Amino acid sequence: MSTGLIVGLVCIGILVVAILVILGIVWGSYNTLVKWDEEANNGFADINVACKKRYDLIPNLVAIAKQFMSHERETLEGVIAARNGAESSLKNAAANPGDSGAVAAFAQAEQAMTGSVGKLMALAEAYPELKSDTQMIKLQDELSNVEEKIARAREQFNDQVTRFNQHRKQLPTVLFASVVGFPTDRDLLEFADQEQIEKAVDVGAIFDN
Repeated sequence: MSTGLIVGLVCIGILVVAILVILGIVWGSYNTLVKWDEEANNGFADINVACKKRYDLIPNLVAIAKQFMSHERETLEGVIAARNGAESSLKNAAANPGDSGAVAAFAQAEQAMTGSVGKLMALAEAYPELKSDTQMIKLQDELSNVEEKIARAREQFNDQVTRFNQHRKQLPTVLFASVVGFPTDRDLLEFADQEQIEKAVDVGAIFDN
């Protein structure tokens, strides 16, 4: 076998190995990208479950409050309207948690609902009988627990999204991410007022006073 043929075969072998190594790196990077995307989707699913629980509790909150403050009709109706808007936005975001527009709309609706519930709780301060009602006390405990679950789920979701975004920007992922269906970063679940995220309406604190 001639020296030229041997050199040629060696070069071909090196090229094949190099291609296989590159393909392996790309495949592993792609799998990691898909993994973090799925992790983020699962994280939003946890938010979905917790928020649905809160949406189920809010009508009960309004129903009990109405027994003591029926003349605050506008505020009570505002809470229900905000709750319905948030629930609708959640459905859209849960259907595609990678859609930045849907996630942003959900965050805005959540903030509006938090403001409405906060207004109701502020008014409740003037109604001692409402604050001491056993049903309301039980309900506020449930709401406080749900708020904590939502906060934890949101924090976990944002961590997962951050990991996805970081991996998408790294080499070699950034070179092919758009081609395989990941053209942009995912959006964090944020509100205009960050303090509202960190300090959700603490119903329990209000009724403990």
